[in-house]
Amino acid sequence: MKLDDLKENFDAFWNGVAEGWRHLWKSAAGDLTRFKPSDDTNLPVASEVDDDTFLPSRGWSMLGGDVFEDEHRLVVRLEAPGMDKENLNIQVGDDALVISGEKRFEQESTQGRWRVMQCAYGSFRRVVPLPAAVKADEARASYRNGVLRVELPKAEPGRPKSVRIMVD
Repeated sequence: MKLDDLKENFDAFWNGVAEGWRHLWKSAAGDLTRFKPSDDTNLPVASEVDDDTFLPSRGWSMLGGDVFEDEHRLVVRLEAPGMDKENLNIQVGDDALVISGEKRFEQESTQGRWRVMQCAYGSFRRVVPLPAAVKADEARASYRNGVLRVELPKAEPGRPKSVRIMVD
């Protein structure tokens, strides 16, 4: 095998990896949410933790969600496990629903000589574009089993708009 063949094979491999990453990013970008520690989370500084991988400011998570509509309403579902409903903030803008919140989770267990402390802290903000005008003052939200569901009545009831596009 020649050096040029190796280079060509490596380039093909690298282009495949890059294309796969672009596809993953494009398909999951709306679900990726960054959790940022707030000032009062009381996390230890990195020098106090005996773990070289401790990065409290780099908490990414997938908060999957979807939007669906019928003739009278839009419904937005967002997976936000481990949250308390009191820590969720929901605002309706002209053309978007803004959901933000702060996650605070601590769990400590002791078994024999081992003490395990699990914690997750951070705030997030997610903007969901709305495909139709809504009556913000009539919106309702519920949070059960880690799923936030926001129901927004449409300002002008009607079927989702369909536009026919001619092909040249």
